[in-house]
Amino acid sequence: MKILIVDDHALIREALQGVLKNLKRGAVVLEASDSRQAMEAVATHSDINLILLDLNLPDRGGFSVLAELRERYPTVAIVVLSAIQDRAHVMRALDLGVVGYIPKSARREVMLSALRLVFAGGVYIPPEILAREEMSHSISVPTRNDRPIISPAEVGLSDRQLEVLALLMQGKNNKVICRTLNLAEPTVKNHVTAILRALKVTNRTEAVIAANEFGWKLPTTLKA
Repeated sequence: MKILIVDDHALIREALQGVLKNLKRGAVVLEASDSRQAMEAVATHSDINLILLDLNLPDRGGFSVLAELRERYPTVAIVVLSAIQDRAHVMRALDLGVVGYIPKSARREVMLSALRLVFAGGVYIPPEILAREEMSHSISVPTRNDRPIISPAEVGLSDRQLEVLALLMQGKNNKVICRTLNLAEPTVKNHVTAILRALKVTNRTEAVIAANEFGWKLPTTLKA
């Protein structure tokens, strides 16, 4: 596995090196201190699997960098590491297709658990974001403690739609889903629409959160 850390603080990069080496022995960990170095690194190392991206970079806005990376390298998983923890930033990052948003204030154990989830094909969302009342009002899905036991079939999702949902939870865009499942783009769009309708949500981010809340075990062997 090859991982790129993008952060302008040397101490942060050093600490992340230790965390990643603890999780993935033998992993090759690259570093970049700004967006220019990050873009050069990804262009040079086409086999990068994961990018840990700070949103506060000295030479360019983090969301601009994130959007460009998602556009140019849609198969590379990206996790945001940020000192900013407000819901708007988390939701914007998730809408851009990240597979995790880890606050820099998170304890080492939390960061390890979050990265383990990402490595297993999941999406990490800070629990405090999920727990806020504002979020609960925007998504008509019961909380984990209160939700009924319900299966994907009970809300009308087909096996193919579950495959699409699994890829959505990995932060994949429509083009990557088309290639992975060998489907036409209109077909993928229809599946996404059906997923949103079944989960009673309005966008992909809310669908990912809803699936996490239901605790569904989705296909994990799909690779772009």
